[in-house]
Amino acid sequence: MKKNVHPKYFKAKVVCACGSEFEVYTTKENINVEVCKNCAPLFIGTEERKVAIGQVEKFLRKYKKSS
Repeated sequence: MKKNVHPKYFKAKVVCACGSEFEVYTTKENINVEVCKNCAPLFIGTEERKVAIGQVEKFLRKYKKSS
């Protein structure tokens, strides 16, 4: 292996806009992100649940009037 070719790896602290912090190994020392796994709706699943709940309520309202 050649010397001085590979990047240095650091144990970096990732800081999200929501305030959560976690550590990863990367070539940068600090990483700031806007959305992380704790605050993104796609990762926590609330986005899909809201859509499904809204669809069920819409269905019940629609067929409750006709029956």
